[in-house]
Amino acid sequence: MQCNWVRFPCDGRLTYMHLQTLDISQSKGVSVKQLTLLDSKNVHMAIFDSTGVTVQGVRMVAPANSPNTDGIHAQLSRHVTILNTTFSTGDDCVSLGPGTSDVLIRDIKCGPGHGISIGSMGGQPGEEGVRNVTVERAVLTGTTNGLRIKTWGMPNPGSVTGVSFSQVTMHGVANPILVDQNYCPRSRKVDCPGKSSGVQISDVSYEDIEGTSRTPVAVKFDCSDTNPCSGIRLKNIRLTYRHRRPAQARCRNAAGSVSGEV
Repeated sequence: MQCNWVRFPCDGRLTYMHLQTLDISQSKGVSVKQLTLLDSKNVHMAIFDSTGVTVQGVRMVAPANSPNTDGIHAQLSRHVTILNTTFSTGDDCVSLGPGTSDVLIRDIKCGPGHGISIGSMGGQPGEEGVRNVTVERAVLTGTTNGLRIKTWGMPNPGSVTGVSFSQVTMHGVANPILVDQNYCPRSRKVDCPGKSSGVQISDVSYEDIEGTSRTPVAVKFDCSDTNPCSGIRLKNIRLTYRHRRPAQARCRNAAGSVSGEV
């Protein structure tokens, strides 16, 4: 907890759940429309153990340096739809946690923030996987990451499968396309050394992704040594770096196909 943003006593008694602005838990058929969530002290909207949640025409705004202010975090939820929504936050615009499936994200704007993330996965034993996620017609501006899948560098099993990213525009994004299966924040370094992610990433497609990268490596697949990524598909990836120079791609333990212009 960083007390310069979360203005509560730092005695360790406050938890992640206490600080969400809007919490949708164990619910069915929820619709949230034309709402503005401003300066949340943590996640702006949490969707947990719910089915049939639609978010449309919503704005979520917090300073770029505010910690852990994700726009929407969904976990253990099914049939989640996010449409025409704008995120300007200090963390992920949208993050999808274990047990989330059948998600549609369309026509969103993201930035500043950390981009669109699946994960982190594999942090605990027995996690359910993430499957059937569609992201299309998104614009990301000045974000730390673009389209990211992250898993802990730990052997806990899990899966991410059936993911489609298409028609996404990047404006000065630091890591436009990123799979990181060696995620391990400094506070947890003792848990990860010498270990390999047990999460299997498969059937992930990227199509019609264009724009600019703030770093030379615009596409990075850093997959697990013991569970390599499979079924990665790239089609029409047009990302440049500085004055329209071609950006680079780096791949480790990833298999798939490339078509069109990449």
